[in-house]
Amino acid sequence: MKLESYGILIGLRPFGERDSVAHIFTADYGVLTGMLRGAAVAKKNRPLVGQTGTVAWSARLDSQLGVFHWESDRNMAASLMTDARKLGAMNAAFALIDALLPERECYAQLFEDTQRLLSDLMSPGDALSAYLEWETKLLGELGYALDLSHCSGCGARENLNFLSPRTGRAVCDTCAAPYVTRLYNLPVTLAVTARFLDMICEQQGGRLPMARVMLMR
Repeated sequence: MKLESYGILIGLRPFGERDSVAHIFTADYGVLTGMLRGAAVAKKNRPLVGQTGTVAWSARLDSQLGVFHWESDRNMAASLMTDARKLGAMNAAFALIDALLPERECYAQLFEDTQRLLSDLMSPGDALSAYLEWETKLLGELGYALDLSHCSGCGARENLNFLSPRTGRAVCDTCAAPYVTRLYNLPVTLAVTARFLDMICEQQGGRLPMARVMLMR
């Protein structure tokens, strides 16, 4: 079995003295996991988290770990190394993708959004604003799309200062009054999206990745 695509290297961990297990977020197959032979000792074209490039994954059986052939064309993380906030945003995005997306399930739009996030992080703009926009789109892909256009209770489009943790929809001051202690405050912040992400992680039997936790400190 062989799968070929374009991807972003989002995770590496050592396996023995020479090899590494890699996690690559691809345009066509979502997250793929496999072995990168010699990655830990490579002197030329060494695989690094944040690289983009062409990838081929192959295995004799569909259930096997598989082996990658990786050809990087750009290191998106290189320009972020001197900015801790931007590097932290990239690491948080990669950690959430790795933790929450099922393997070998295509998320084409999220892949494009992630490429756009990396480009935005390389620009002079506000890193956390770009990251928050990406994270809101991630929630939508996971079934928790936030609707801030009107009140979920009465349809009002003014005084939308609260958010329902159950539906992800805005609530106006009047409708929120009896339940204000149970609602999240607007506008949406990293603390608000973290609550939704934490809930999703718990549903999947895990915890919010530390890279995401560190982004709020």
